[in-house]
Parts: sequence; C-alpha cells; structure tokens
Amino acid sequence: MDLETKVKKMGLGHEQGFGAPCLKCKEKCEGFELHFWRKICRNCKCGQEEHDVLLSNEEDRKVGKLFEDTKYTTLIAKLKSDGIPMYKRNVMILTNPVAAKKNISINTVTYEWAPPVQNQALARQYMQMLPKEKQPVAGSEGAQYRKKQLAKQLPAHDQDPSKCHELSPKEVKEMEQFVKKYKNEALGVGDVKLPREMDAQDPNRMCIPGGDRSTTAAVGAKENKLAENKRTQYSCYCCNLSMKEGDPAIYAERAGYDKLWHPACFVCSTCHELLVDMIYFWKNGKLYCGRHYCDSEKPRCAGCDELIFSNEYTQAENQNWHLKHFCCFDCDSILAGEIYVMVNDKPVCKPCYVKNHAVVNGWISRNIAKIESKRPGHSGTEGQGRIKDNPEAPALPIGRMVVTSTETGNPLVEELG
Repeated sequence: MDLETKVKKMGLGHEQGFGAPCLKCKEKCEGFELHFWRKICRNCKCGQEEHDVLLSNEEDRKVGKLFEDTKYTTLIAKLKSDGIPMYKRNVMILTNPVAAKKNISINTVTYEWAPPVQNQALARQYMQMLPKEKQPVAGSEGAQYRKKQLAKQLPAHDQDPSKCHELSPKEVKEMEQFVKKYKNEALGVGDVKLPREMDAQDPNRMCIPGGDRSTTAAVGAKENKLAENKRTQYSCYCCNLSMKEGDPAIYAERAGYDKLWHPACFVCSTCHELLVDMIYFWKNGKLYCGRHYCDSEKPRCAGCDELIFSNEYTQAENQNWHLKHFCCFDCDSILAGEIYVMVNDKPVCKPCYVKNHAVVNGWISRNIAKIESKRPGHSGTEGQGRIKDNPEAPALPIGRMVVTSTETGNPLVEELG
C-alpha cells in the first residue's frame, strides 16, 4: 500500500461520524471530530460511543472480523465485493395486533439484535427478562445502550492492528499472535436454551445413577422421584438464585454446561454490564467483555486506549502509557521532564492548567508557585509533590512517571521527586 493510499485510508477513518452531536454534552459540543490518536472527540473530549454516530456497517464489520477464523463463522458472511466478513446479527420483528375503535392496527416492534434461536417465543421471553432500558428495540434507549456497549466492550483496536496508531512491524506481529490466542482460548458466544434441554448434553450435570436391578420397586420409585427433583434444581452461576425450569437460561460453552446464567446476569465480571450480543471471554472461572479480558492480559495506554505491545512503556498515576502518549490532555505536548497536574485523572501541563483549570480552583491557582518551590530536584521521570501547609487544601499531584520494561516487569528509571 503506497503512502497516498495509507493517508487516504486514515483520512476516511477520521471523517467517520464527523459533526455528530454528543449525547452527553448536548449543545456544548460543536460536533464529533476524532482526535488524531486519542479515540476521543477533539471538541468535547468524550468518546465516539457518546456521540450519535451513524456507524452503518462498521460495527457489523468489526464483529465479523472478530468471529473470522473461529468456530462462530456461521454468524458471519463474506461480501463478494471485498471478501470482508460481516456479522449476521439476528434481527427480530414482532407484530402485535392492537384493538382500535373502528379497526385493528398492527404494532410492530423491531429488536436490532436477538438471540439466534429458532424458537422466537424463547427469544421473546429472553428479551422480556432483560431490564427494559437495555432491550435493543430500534430507536429506543436500549438500542443506544447496545450501540455504546459494542464500542466500549469490543474496541476495533483490540483486534485489528490497522486500527492502531503507528505500530512497529514487531508490535503488529505480537498483536496478531495475541488475537489468535484469545480467539482460540477465551472467545465465546452465549447460547440461549431451556435448562432441561441441556441435561442430555451434559449427563453428569444433574443425573443420579440408577439403582441396582435387584432393588425393590419402592426404592426404585423413591430414587426416580429424587432424581426428578434434583433435575429441576437450577441456580444462576452469577447470583446463585434459583431458576425456573421454563425460563430461558444462557450457557457458555467455555465455562462448561454445568453453569448457567439468568439473561440479566450474563455480565462482565469487571464492568458488570450486559455482555453485548452475548459475546464473552472466559478466564479463570469468570466472564469478561472483550475490553476487560484484554486489560487482564496486557497493559492499556491511558492516552490512546490501545493495548501496549512495545517493550517499554510509562506508568504514571496508577495508569499505563505509551512513551510517546504521555502528553498534556489539553494541548498534546509531551510531558516527559515537565511539570504536570492531574485533572480528572488526566495529566495537564502547567501552562494549560493555569489557562484552563486554575480558575476553577482558586486556592491552587494562588499557590501553584509555592507547590513548585516545595518540589525537590526532579527530572520529570518520577515524583509527586503536594503542598500541606493548609490541611484543608486539595492535594495537587505533580508528576509521577515510571518507565517500565515488559521484558523484566521492573522500572527502568526510578527517581523520587
């Protein structure tokens, strides 16, 4: 691919969603404009998922790529035009007759996603067991919730090196190996069934061995009754509450068919959000969304939101950063060796702090020079200064940065400020 094509491709990616209104900031945002590498809006600093961006087929392409080269290829279809895998999500349309004064009208409800089961009644029952605000009815709050979780739980830059910012050939190779590994070992899609349907698939789950043929009929009848009672005792792996035999349950093949979940309990163990489209990652007896599974395996840059595959990276304020991405959140100037202030967990250089934030906190504004004077000799690599003359004064963190090697897991530089 020549340079012109690469630039054109990059430009098209940044044009996507341009000008879309922010659902969080409302009129305060001039419209979505993607930052060059931060995955946020340049105008309001919110993520793309907070904006009303019409993604058309982008999300289906992303999920399609996730399922490529897995056992879930039945959920994708490749376009003849470019061979790109597309997610064949199941859309469910329900029609309900509504009685009117003179005639009967038809009320149609469209679910933008539904479990891919043949029994529509089961899929409908599944939807009714979800919180109403999370049911993906087209044009509803639930549809917006699903759209947001698709962006949050399954970032394209967690599986596609082309969606990342300036990876080296070595980093691309490492990422491809990482993606292949989690597809083989962790990725799964939940299955909706009635609990009794799974007893046959896993005979050891709730089966009581039959008595010896020589036992009396009375004993045999008693054992059969115990077995029948045992077979109807189902509980949710998440909340441990009992489940009704006639209600749909979710099974995760990687977890084993001895475990099942209520539809509303099939959530990520870290963010506790519904696993979007029942796409899960299984690790050490826990369910994860894609984002938090990857976070459990690799450090994530707090600047660009990408996983870190380089040998060296920065640790600052209990977060990880690519060396080149430890920058001022306001002006993008590199902060290595510079004074910075943490504002809402984001590093801000001194000039931007004084210009944009000091007015909010007059005490810090009046005493910032005093804080700096109390800060010992400091190279900007690690350190934290706080002023304590006034016990009621806010703690102002200034600088905290440790360069870490992924090969040794130890700090390469350690200088206390």
